[in-house]
Amino acid sequence: MDQEQSSGNIFELDQRLKGSNQSNMRAYNERLVLSLVRRHGQLPKMKIAQMTGLSAQTISVIMRSLEADGLLIKGEPVRGKVGQPSVPLSLNPDGVFFLGLKIGRRSSELILVDFLGQVKKRTIHTYLFPEPDDIEKFALRSIKKFETDLGKTASKISGLGIAMPFELWNWAEAIGTSIDKMESWKTYDIQNILSNSCSYPVYLQNDATAACGAELAFGTNQNKRDFAYFYIGTFIGGGLVINGSLFIGKHGNAGALGSMLISDKAGYTRQLIDEASIVTFEKQLLEDDVDPSPLWNRENGWQDFNEKIAPWIERVANCLAQAIISTTALIDQETTVIDGAFPKHVRRRIVEATREAIKNYNQQGIKLPMVSEGSLGTVARALGGASLPLFDHYLVDQNISLNQ
Repeated sequence: MDQEQSSGNIFELDQRLKGSNQSNMRAYNERLVLSLVRRHGQLPKMKIAQMTGLSAQTISVIMRSLEADGLLIKGEPVRGKVGQPSVPLSLNPDGVFFLGLKIGRRSSELILVDFLGQVKKRTIHTYLFPEPDDIEKFALRSIKKFETDLGKTASKISGLGIAMPFELWNWAEAIGTSIDKMESWKTYDIQNILSNSCSYPVYLQNDATAACGAELAFGTNQNKRDFAYFYIGTFIGGGLVINGSLFIGKHGNAGALGSMLISDKAGYTRQLIDEASIVTFEKQLLEDDVDPSPLWNRENGWQDFNEKIAPWIERVANCLAQAIISTTALIDQETTVIDGAFPKHVRRRIVEATREAIKNYNQQGIKLPMVSEGSLGTVARALGGASLPLFDHYLVDQNISLNQ
């Protein structure tokens, strides 16, 4: 997408974010200001007043409050041709911190991020299959270590977000373990257990939906108004952004794109999750007597499979092409974002192959979206967890703002 189009989308979003001068709307207005500053990087007071429709006096009060709380910092004055110099304000990276815990089928990961989404600390725990007690010990041990390292600034941790697959017990066979070993997840409330040990709120969201939220909050697609998001991990999942906000639906399952029906190479109807996941590549490697363990070295282990990867990428691209056409027919999104737990060069090849594969399918009646790369890769799900307290405390829900 060119710069002119991108700026247009920012303008459309900003036009929907209007403030209120009523005193009981102060908290909403503070979120509104933080959302706008995050989107633009830095803004002077008068520009914020113009964007929100709030009075200059109201904006001054809000800005002073956010500065006092350490959430905004002043930049260098910018002198114009006339009048007083303009002082831009930006988010203070160290104003607040967030914890994100990703619980996966092969590994768990805890990260600490700042207000801008920059990862300050990261630790990973791998296993053959996820066991509740083991993950609980890892999480509590790592949280305590992070808090100790932060010292007095640990009080700036605003929350912990957990990103994990829903109904984890249903994936026992697919990840190579017994149903009995995964049965305990049915009654194990990880959110409540960690809440009892943390002095800040603890949130829970599906891992792929959380990854979509991370792309919206911290990624290069954060200024897109509508996009469908596919995340290829051990299994594929996804999320939806509509009107600039993450859309999760009544039961939190909206954007469960892995459940979409597609046709496989033989013409049979299957779910996307059965065809376009890393676990299908793992099975392919095992059938060829190739050790698949480097697959789980997400950052750089895939170079061992250069000769084997092309058929899997073709399979994934054909399935994604069908899913993208179906989602477009429903929500008419401007962009489809593809990301995953693999190196950047693999992601690039999948995106390029998907763009080509779409050409082989009937597109009558729809306008296809741009197919673009995600920007967060292997850390997307943990970042998605960290984004949950950010959305809850510091950003405005644009679906709500549409009704103001």
